Formats: sequence, C-alpha cells, structure tokens
Amino acid sequence: MRLDEETIALRAAKEFEDGMVVNLGYGMPGLCANFIPEGRTIFFQSENGVLGYGPLLTDEEKDYELINASDQPVTHLPGMCFFDSAVSFDMIRGGHIDVVILGLIRYLKKETWQTGADRGGLLRHGRRHGPGLGR
Repeated sequence: MRLDEETIALRAAKEFEDGMVVNLGYGMPGLCANFIPEGRTIFFQSENGVLGYGPLLTDEEKDYELINASDQPVTHLPGMCFFDSAVSFDMIRGGHIDVVILGLIRYLKKETWQTGADRGGLLRHGRRHGPGLGR
C-alpha cells in the first residue's frame, strides 16, 4: 500500500513536540507545517533564513515574497524572524535544530541528483547544501 504525501507529512508532524525548532527539507516535508495541532507551537526553520513561519498558503493566498527553502509560499506568524544563510546553517550544524525532516533525494547518475520537489528537474552534486549534506 502506497501512502500519499499528506498522510506521510501528517504522520511526521505527530513527532513534533511543543516548542521544538524543526527544519523541513526540500519538497514534501514542507507539508508538515499544515498538520500542527491547535495550541502547539512549532518553530519552523528554513535554510533560506526564516524562523517561525506557519502553514503553506493556498493557491488563492500565494505570495512569493515569503517562501520556505522549497519555494513554497508560507504563512507569516507573529514573532517570525529573518537572517542570512550563514546564521541559518550555523543553527543547523551547531545543533540548534531539534528535528529535521529530510526530503527525497535520489541518485540518478554520476554527480546528478533529483529531489521530490524537482518534478523531473535535476540538481548537480554540490549545488545544494542542505542539513543532510555536510561539507
């Protein structure tokens, strides 16, 4: 039985405890932000320098001025903050993130990767530096 992306994201979001700082990887993990129970506070962090954003926006609400690392438009929440990528990666590699939900990355051929969000596009090895790809 194959699970759909929303079911997987819902299950992953159940692991988040109140007050956690969570990095959602590229692609499908961004959906986890849509499944946080009312009354629970989760601080979502993104490599592009944002902390404290909320659920993904619907097609009618899209505003590409505020996006996560997957280029998915997200909700502005009170207290949300912005910073440069050096601070973002210091948070990740410095152990300040409680949970990371990694996106799908699969190896296609020599030095070529594809992620679940690429929808057929390719990434050359070394161009993306996510939490699971240390240098």
